[in-house]
Amino acid sequence: MANFSLITSNRSERRGVEERHAVRARAPLRLGLAGGGTDLSPYCDTYGGAVLNVTIDRYAHAFVAPASDEVKLHAADLDVRESFNQDDALDDGRLRLHRAVHKRFMRELFGGEWFNLSVTTSVDSPPGSGLGSSSALVVALVEAYRSYFDVPMDPYQVARLAFEIERVDLGLAGGRQDQYAAAFGGVNFIEFLSDDRVIVNPLRVSQNVLDELETSLVICFSGQSRESSNIIESQQQGMKTEDNKTIDAMHTLKEDAIAMKAALLSGRLGTMAEILNRSWLAKMRTAPGIQTGTIGELQATGMKAGARASKVSGAGGGGFIMFLVPPEERQCLIQALNNEGSRASAVKFTQNGAESWRRLANSL
Repeated sequence: MANFSLITSNRSERRGVEERHAVRARAPLRLGLAGGGTDLSPYCDTYGGAVLNVTIDRYAHAFVAPASDEVKLHAADLDVRESFNQDDALDDGRLRLHRAVHKRFMRELFGGEWFNLSVTTSVDSPPGSGLGSSSALVVALVEAYRSYFDVPMDPYQVARLAFEIERVDLGLAGGRQDQYAAAFGGVNFIEFLSDDRVIVNPLRVSQNVLDELETSLVICFSGQSRESSNIIESQQQGMKTEDNKTIDAMHTLKEDAIAMKAALLSGRLGTMAEILNRSWLAKMRTAPGIQTGTIGELQATGMKAGARASKVSGAGGGGFIMFLVPPEERQCLIQALNNEGSRASAVKFTQNGAESWRRLANSL
């Protein structure tokens, strides 16, 4: 994160910060179309990774307001409330993502000087969904703090800081695509290169193709939230030991991301379905536990109901399953999946990444 010199110990300037208006922010969740896993180290550091994803109309929300006596945290979707002070460790409570963002901003902006805030968050998807919800939450928090303290940061900087907070400050296992998808929004082909270089390529897909793809997609919650760290750590271990099975599967996933980009830009949805199925088979070779009995049963139900392709979004082991289906058969697919007790629905794509705004004086 860049060095900032925005706040001094001047009492009037500090009071100006403490009296700022509350800020709202949100960051979109994403569907991984191809290449997921190649954004993990050490694969991307050695071979370079490539991911194709698109953001959808489900969000992580963060609301930041002044507070008088302590930092108050409220994860409304989890029904968790906590408060903490400067001396508390990051892992003292359940809301470690919130704590880590606050401490990082206090350290970077103010040299450790403490500001009390009230922070409320919610996410439009359960934890462990495979839609990048945890990273989108960190991006939303970073965007809210950035806006609250008037810090000039572009989407690359927002994504990079969110990545550092998760992967470095907290030591959480995972890749890089979720932070950049949430920060930029839209349809992106993202390259992950050595020396921590990231190139986000927004794709100019015709509206006709986007409409057709959007109408051909169904997502279904498997009913199983999962902790992705075990799968990711197994994948990373395979990379570190240069296990041929893992490395070869990652090569296939990267090739599929490139092929999926070409198919999307040319509107070949039938080819996209073929790539999606091939990628799912490759993904299952990267680590054990990616497919469960429940996932397999829902995929079988979906294919029987007309789906042409399916894969789990995210690391696997649970979360959301994504289906490609002819639009005429989409509702039948949704009904068949819901009859199995799952939660299936259509999705809408979004174009905007992380965004923030000041709470209106006359707000609710």
